[in-house]
Amino acid sequence: MVNRLIKLAFSYIGLAMIFLFGFLMAFVEVPGEMKEHELEKFDRMIIGFVQGTVSPYLTKFMLFITMAGSVVWIIAAVIVVMVVSFYKRKWRVGLYIGLSSGVGSLFNIFLKELFKRQRPDIEPLIVEQGFSFPSGHSMGSMIFYGAAAFLVFHYAKNASTKVIGCGIFLFMIFMIGISRIYLGVHYPSDIIGGFTAGGAWLTVYIILFLYFGKRGRVKEGRE
Repeated sequence: MVNRLIKLAFSYIGLAMIFLFGFLMAFVEVPGEMKEHELEKFDRMIIGFVQGTVSPYLTKFMLFITMAGSVVWIIAAVIVVMVVSFYKRKWRVGLYIGLSSGVGSLFNIFLKELFKRQRPDIEPLIVEQGFSFPSGHSMGSMIFYGAAAFLVFHYAKNASTKVIGCGIFLFMIFMIGISRIYLGVHYPSDIIGGFTAGGAWLTVYIILFLYFGKRGRVKEGRE
């Protein structure tokens, strides 16, 4: 059994580390792309389209949506999920949610400091501090709501529950990204960068989540 557990660790954890390393190697190419005229043109086109829909009622809606991706909101949601999970002795779920979002926030800070991209100056509707790339709201929402979507897909027995649950969380992720462009505090490429980085980080934690689940079953003799 010991040999099998060692092989299992090398296969799953090794895969996670290789994936994360490959992502970082690809992601560091972004600063060069930022200098390209094509990216600036893309950003301006999307910003013009999204901000062309500005209205008082839509602004109130976007402020509500963007709040769902804020640090305070996600921290509160993570704590609630962890408390409920630990109360129900779902230790792996609680740690999965807590570590993926908690360490993921540090990963976002690292990437922002790496790229040091300034925020857009295009009549923002709210004021935000800090660097722009990758979007913290987009990355945080991809990690947290993406992790929740995975749990629904992983544990739900009914196919319709899987589809509806995952659909709601994915829609939330998308709308939070749109809200940041609408409010004028991020370039569209910031949002794409946040989604990409968050998706990569989430993938690593899904691999680790599956690893510890399989490891537990092997130790119990169920596999």
